[in-house]
Amino acid sequence: MSSSLHYLGIDIGGTKTAVSIMNETAGVVAKTRFPSQGKDGAEVGIRRTIEAGQELIKGRKINGIGISVGAMFDLKTGCFGVAPHLPNWENYPLVETIENAFSLPVTADNDANACALAEWRYGAAKNKQHLAFLTFGTGLGAGFILNNQIFHGASNLAGEIGALCLEPDGPPVRGKPGCLEGFASGAGIAGLVEKRLPEFSGKTCLKIGANAKDVATGARAGDALCLSIMQESGNQLGRGLAILMNLLNLEMIVIGSIFTRCENLLRPAMQAALYKEAMPSARADCTIVPAALGEEIGDYAALALAVGATEN
Repeated sequence: MSSSLHYLGIDIGGTKTAVSIMNETAGVVAKTRFPSQGKDGAEVGIRRTIEAGQELIKGRKINGIGISVGAMFDLKTGCFGVAPHLPNWENYPLVETIENAFSLPVTADNDANACALAEWRYGAAKNKQHLAFLTFGTGLGAGFILNNQIFHGASNLAGEIGALCLEPDGPPVRGKPGCLEGFASGAGIAGLVEKRLPEFSGKTCLKIGANAKDVATGARAGDALCLSIMQESGNQLGRGLAILMNLLNLEMIVIGSIFTRCENLLRPAMQAALYKEAMPSARADCTIVPAALGEEIGDYAALALAVGATEN
C-alpha cells in the first residue's frame, strides 16, 4: 500500500460531523465540519455529509471511505444501531447509502472501535497488543484491541462501558440513572450540573444548561461546585477503569475528547479510585494516557478504518 493514497474520512458524532480528505503521510488534507442534525433524522444529516464529501473530492482520486460512527453499529447490515445521542438514526442503512453515493468501498465501525484502531496505528498505543480506548465525548464508549485485533463481541456490543451501573442514582443518561456515562461524558457532566446545582448553597458561575466546557472553565477558576463536579466525574471514571483493568489486564487505556482537555481536573480523583478498586498488579501493568491524536482523532479513526480495509 502506498502512503500517497487518499481516503475520504467521515466522523459522525452525537453533536458534530466532520468530513475530511486524508493521507497517511500528510494527515488531513482538507476538511469541513457541521452539526450532526440528529433531531432531523439521518436523511438530513447524511445528505449534508454526502454533499460535503462530493465537494471535497473534486479533482482528487480517492481510494476508499472510512466512517467512524458515534453510536452502536451493526457490522453485518451496515446500519446504525441504538444511538442515544442520535435518536432518529437507528436502523438507517449508512454503508449502503454512502456506497451508492460515491461508488467507492466503504468501511464503518462505531467511534470507540475506530478510535482504538487509530491510536493503535498512529497514536499513543503503537506497539501495544492489549488496549482500550474510551471516547469520553458527548457519550462514553470503549473500543478494545486484544491480541492486536479489534474485539467486537458476539453482536458488536463489546465496549459499552458507559452502560455500567455504578450508583443507585445519577444523571439519567441512556435512561439508566447511575450508569458510568451519566458521570463521565459530556452529557453526564451536564447532567451533574442539573442535579448538583439546586443542592449547592455557595457562589458558583454555573447555571442550569451549563455544559462540560463551562464546568471545566469554572473549575480552573477555582469555582467550588465546578471542582466538585469534576472530582465526582473523575472518581466514577476511575471506578470504571478499575473494572477494565481487573477484567482484561490491559497494557494501556487511552482516553479522548474531554479527558484530553481536562486531564489535570479529572486525574487526581481517577487515580484515587484506581488505587482503591483496581488490583495492584493489573494497575501496575496498565498506563492511562490522553489520546495522542487530540482533536483530529475522529479523522484518523475514519482513516484507520479505510486503510485497514484495503490491507485485508
